[in-house]
Amino acid sequence: MVSQPLAKDAKQDATRQGRASGGARPAYDLIELLFFAYRDFVSDPDRILADYSFGRAHHRVLHFVARRPGLTIAELLDILRITKQSLNRVLKELVDQEFIEQRAGVEDRRQRLLYPTQKGRELALALATVQTTRIMRALAEGGAATRNEARRFLESMIDPTDRADVMRLIHDGVTVVTTKGDSTEL
Repeated sequence: MVSQPLAKDAKQDATRQGRASGGARPAYDLIELLFFAYRDFVSDPDRILADYSFGRAHHRVLHFVARRPGLTIAELLDILRITKQSLNRVLKELVDQEFIEQRAGVEDRRQRLLYPTQKGRELALALATVQTTRIMRALAEGGAATRNEARRFLESMIDPTDRADVMRLIHDGVTVVTTKGDSTEL
């Protein structure tokens, strides 16, 4: 639930942005396209996750742990911008079902480092694969320049104060060797 001060700040920010855009009407077509595109983008992994009784929160946690083995709880909380309480339930389920393992930090034994298990890597790859299929199909329909334009647009949607950190996070991808011996970037 959004706290009152945050809601008030968001409303004030929206009012300022409305004035800055010359009072332009809301971009309902783009807003709704983003809603529908996201709905369909997550529907593919949702079907796979349902077999495990997992939801989107499990997907996000597994995705980032698989992409960054050794991620700390604090780093994951910062990436996802969720509370520790929200993460605990999801992480416990992923650990209990052996998709993620926690290890003590090397320098600080109190620190918990998160690693995907083989089972976790396989599920993360399956989820990324179905989403990649949808993305590649959309890019193929849009033509050669679509990927760069889409990338530029999505980067621009990220808050400017966070953009450099997010881009650094994205570019620090991890290459994972699969059970078949081939490698893929997660």
